[in-house]
Amino acid sequence: MNFEIEGRIIEIYPVEQITDSFRKREFVIEHTENVSDRAFTDFIKFQLIQDRCNILDKFKAGQDVKVSFNLRGRKYEKGGDIRYFTNLEAWRLEGMSATQDAPPPPPDYDLPPAGEGDDLPF
Repeated sequence: MNFEIEGRIIEIYPVEQITDSFRKREFVIEHTENVSDRAFTDFIKFQLIQDRCNILDKFKAGQDVKVSFNLRGRKYEKGGDIRYFTNLEAWRLEGMSATQDAPPPPPDYDLPPAGEGDDLPF
């Protein structure tokens, strides 16, 4: 399942080498959603795994980002004890800029003045 959410980076944790072949890096974003006249704020922790741990290197706390992530659920059983884990596994981060929603600039070409070279019949 693929999802996207926007928020501000609150915390970036160092890379953790869990085993010889597995590493992860976690980070937290603050996401605020306005419903009617109330604002609801959530602090959401994501993880990056393996070679994606380096994605965070170009970001800092305080930056607004869009996070693309998958929802992952796992079952763990040991000695008759069963546990379930849910992770938000990020796979892409995009920086958000204040001018992102601005209209694109006008095309970079010159139009002839009105009436010149206009051979259209209307």
